[in-house]
Amino acid sequence: MGLRYHPQPGTVVCVDFSRGFVPPEMVKTRLCIVLSKPIQARPHLCTVVPLSTTAPQQAMPYHCEIDIPFDLPPRWTRQTRWLKGDMIYSVSFDRTDLLRLGKDSDGKRRYQKETLSPDTLRQVRRCVLHGLGLSELTRQL
Repeated sequence: MGLRYHPQPGTVVCVDFSRGFVPPEMVKTRLCIVLSKPIQARPHLCTVVPLSTTAPQQAMPYHCEIDIPFDLPPRWTRQTRWLKGDMIYSVSFDRTDLLRLGKDSDGKRRYQKETLSPDTLRQVRRCVLHGLGLSELTRQL
């Protein structure tokens, strides 16, 4: 369906990378963490960093384990994920969606809207800076 608004930084979203990408780029649907705040000059885009259930062969400064502290839909049962901080993307709202948690007692859809803690989001940003080759900026966090 796609998003209608820009989620808050630290929100875990589902992004469909199956359209328009080729390996070794992301080519399937993945959980991602929203990095960016809304930017007026680029509507309908948000910057995300993907998560993986598979540990890297060699952990680098742009990788870290992330424990997602809130409920995920059954499809995404595993709580611990690896951040792929060297693979950030600016993606269209059309390929991005909130995590669906089912329906409430009134039949209305429920979505996961909680964000990661400030400490976890700071750790994510550190990894992304390492992935961009900007390690010296991590001291600013």
